[in-house]
Order: sequence, then C-alpha cells, then structure tokens
Amino acid sequence: MGRSQTFETDRVVRSAREVFWRSGYESASVPALEAATGLNRSSLYHAFGSKRGLFDAAVQSYLDEVVRPRLRPLVADDVAPGALVDYLTGLRAALARADEVQGSAGCLLVNTCGSPLASDDAVRQTVADYRAELRAAVRRGVAAMRPDAATSDVDRLADVCTALVISAFTLVRVDPPAALQSLDTAVAVLAH
Repeated sequence: MGRSQTFETDRVVRSAREVFWRSGYESASVPALEAATGLNRSSLYHAFGSKRGLFDAAVQSYLDEVVRPRLRPLVADDVAPGALVDYLTGLRAALARADEVQGSAGCLLVNTCGSPLASDDAVRQTVADYRAELRAAVRRGVAAMRPDAATSDVDRLADVCTALVISAFTLVRVDPPAALQSLDTAVAVLAH
C-alpha cells in the first residue's frame, strides 16, 4: 500500500511556478524546486512524474491563477468600454513592482519562448494558445471601447495592443522603463 500524500498540491505547484517563472525551465534545478516546495525529489517525481510534469502543472496554474483572472473583464458577457485600458494600466502597475515576480520576470510563457523547451510541440502549442487567448480578449476590449469602428480597425488595434503587451513582458527583465512605455503606448494608441 502506497503512502498517502501529505502536502497541498496547489501550494507546491505555486511554489514551483515561481522558480520556473524566475529561472526558466532549464535553469530551475531540482534542488531549487525541492527548496521552494519543501518536498524531496522522490515526492515531487511521485506526484508529478517528472520535472516536466511539475512544469506543466505550473503553467496550468499560471494560466488559471495569473493570466485568466486579469483577462476576465475582457471576456465577460458584457465588456465595459474601459475594460481594456483598465487591463493595461493594471498590468503596468504589476510590471512596475520589481520586487514581485511579474515585475522582475515578466510572463512565464513569453519567457519560455526563448528557451530550448520552446521547440517542444506541446509547449509551442500552449504558447500559441495563450497568445490567441490574449489577442481574443484584447480584441473584445477594443470592440467594447470602439463599438462603431470597422472590423478591420478593431483587428488592427487588437494586433497592435497584443504585440505591445508581449513586448512589455519581454522587456521587463532587461529594460523595465521600456516595458512600461510599451503599455503606455498601447493606452495612447487606443486613445486616438
């Protein structure tokens, strides 16, 4: 008879998520994951199958607990006209807090794009799905803000704003002021 699990899975995944987010998959050592989660290697592997299994759980946690709550006002049945500007200013505030993981490490999935793990088909699909989800939410925000705009204009603004958000996530690690400027530019583009 196997031992019963004596830890809270969500807490472990969140702790591992921060290690992956700050360090990247390849640089997240098993000892660092053990230290962050409080579990030993055998417990981690028993619960998640592998380091990759733990990473996949961390990505799902990131989407469910970080990304989707922030996008929720943009995917609601009735999107408020100011929802997209609220999203962008809220994201700007999060990225401006360098002492927190999002402000110092940007986006877990965007960071993964630049790693060797990005060549994995499942990871590539997860990132593509995330970008599509972000773009769809942004598009809904643009449409709510500009209800009389032509479809082509809404699509163009959604593409520009999505690109500026991804740019901000990429830049925050190396040039935080430029990351914040990307989000300010998105708000300015929407104002015209």
